[in-house]
Amino acid sequence: MHPVEKMVNTKLATAEPLELEILKENGIEAEVLRLDKIHDVISGNKWFKLKNYLRDAVLNNFQTVVSFGGAYSNHLVATAWAANSLGLQSVGVIRGERPPHLSHSLQTAESFGMQLKFISRSDFQNRKDPENLFALSREFGNSYLIEEGGFGLPGIQGSEEILQLLEISRYSHILCAIGTGTMYLGLVNGSEPGQQITGICILKGMPDLLAGYKVWLRDPDKMKDCRIQYDYHFGGYAKKSSLLLDFMNSFFADTAIPTDFVYTGKLFYAVTDLASKKHFPAGSRLLVIHSGGLQGNLSLPKGALLF
Repeated sequence: MHPVEKMVNTKLATAEPLELEILKENGIEAEVLRLDKIHDVISGNKWFKLKNYLRDAVLNNFQTVVSFGGAYSNHLVATAWAANSLGLQSVGVIRGERPPHLSHSLQTAESFGMQLKFISRSDFQNRKDPENLFALSREFGNSYLIEEGGFGLPGIQGSEEILQLLEISRYSHILCAIGTGTMYLGLVNGSEPGQQITGICILKGMPDLLAGYKVWLRDPDKMKDCRIQYDYHFGGYAKKSSLLLDFMNSFFADTAIPTDFVYTGKLFYAVTDLASKKHFPAGSRLLVIHSGGLQGNLSLPKGALLF
């Protein structure tokens, strides 16, 4: 078995009933795929998105892994831990100027040996320009580049394996949070015909993502089963409100399922709100993907959450 495959225990990713009154009232059954349980650090969907990149980096004898993200990036924390475990150096290229105090996520990435390089938001947006990529490769030598959130074919293919963890034929809808869209595209490609794949976009002001995603689908006909909801970002990436935090606390009290304010809190809020608005037909069976990332909550003031 390749060292990458030994990092996590996917057997811990169980599907648990989601029993909420709003779902019962509307004739909806739901389960949560607890990807957050597979590892303490490289949890949730992070390992699935990274595994193919990491395997390729080791196979081709790269010494350093370079990836990209924001101040609250679960992806960078996972990349730092995984690289350290494989004996690789890691560099995180961070969007924006270095703040006076690092987020808990970036502190954690540093603790796993990741070197942080802060660049302007405009340079971050233009990071794929050939000149910028050449400059990075020159600065960090024999380095392997992984796009933000693991976006790209290897990350999408790895995410397809998520739906191989259980028998998916019994679900009418599969739902997940969307950041880069890597996992979402993997779920679409790995789904069965007729299943509706709904993504909850946690970013503000995004264009029609489906228009850009079409090229990544193995079967373009699956576009008709794709849905993205844009109204549950709570102000944008890593933004929050008292409404969201109150929901996360009440959701935990009702279900004992912890969520984070960047991704899964917004996802489960959307599930309950859509159910209350009769979005799902009676008799629907939902599979909600818990994508992990709970370490992001450590940036919140002590006592903000019950868990």
